[in-house]
Amino acid sequence: MLKTAFHASVAATALFVAGSALADVTVYTAGPEKLIADLAAGFTAETGTKVEFFQATTGNVMARIEAEAANPVVDVLISASWDTATDFAARGWLEPYTSPNAEMVPDFLKTDTAVAQGVAALAIAWNPNSGTPRPTEWADLAKPEFKDLVNLPDPAKSGSAFELVAALSAGGDMAMFDSLSANGAIVAGANADALNPVLQGAKAAVFGAVDYIALNGQAKGESIEVIFPESGTVIAPRPVMIMEWSQNQDEAKAFVDYMLSDAGQAIVAAQNLMPARTDVAADRALIADLKILPIDAAGVYGKRAETLEAFSKAFAQ
Repeated sequence: MLKTAFHASVAATALFVAGSALADVTVYTAGPEKLIADLAAGFTAETGTKVEFFQATTGNVMARIEAEAANPVVDVLISASWDTATDFAARGWLEPYTSPNAEMVPDFLKTDTAVAQGVAALAIAWNPNSGTPRPTEWADLAKPEFKDLVNLPDPAKSGSAFELVAALSAGGDMAMFDSLSANGAIVAGANADALNPVLQGAKAAVFGAVDYIALNGQAKGESIEVIFPESGTVIAPRPVMIMEWSQNQDEAKAFVDYMLSDAGQAIVAAQNLMPARTDVAADRALIADLKILPIDAAGVYGKRAETLEAFSKAFAQ
């Protein structure tokens, strides 16, 4: 869903429009609006520091940062793709910082310039009222029972969907996606665009749904089940970064500390994301419960154009 949101309150929105100079820390995020709203409220209640935020899709957040290059505003960036942290570190845009609250964050979820806020995984999102058999593996969605009833997020619009395609087509083997296409599966836009028809009953399943989005729908009473294939899936850590140009470094670091605190990680878990800290519980499957498919990020993104071209050819049949 293409959406840009500021604080729900009119007063907070007015402050942002008037200029971020009134804010003690400004956060741009590609995460759920309620997540950043709750983190901002909790941080302000604990520290007295005001937070202004801009919430949008990853593409819109990146476009805003690029547009503000001559007069940057953002202090803290939360992306939906770890590739952002790698790219921005290479550009020299990030301030090194290791929060004392990051001790229980696994090494693969942190660097000297980024740390995961939380982690999503990709799954099959299946509507139990669809009249189709419960799938357990990716390949099940290419079976005749799912003819014309499967959506996929577009890997050109979703970084997590791209990584799943890359992981499942290692070596350039697009056989699974050829089978899906031949069975009438549709590439249906971004993540929410792929999921909504399944929630509405027009489709039976999403191949590669972002788990927390589907789990949030389930929590609201939607007819949806999240299934992690035993053959493996990919995860999507959500990196948090402090921008090198920030004039509010102390406040930015304090916000990262809060996000990784017990209270902050509980807020992350409440949105059905996996907490970054391994010692924080969540009412959902965690990394240790999943088989994670290995990805060589440099190699995968180095061949992004080729992978997307091969994927497009599979669905052009």
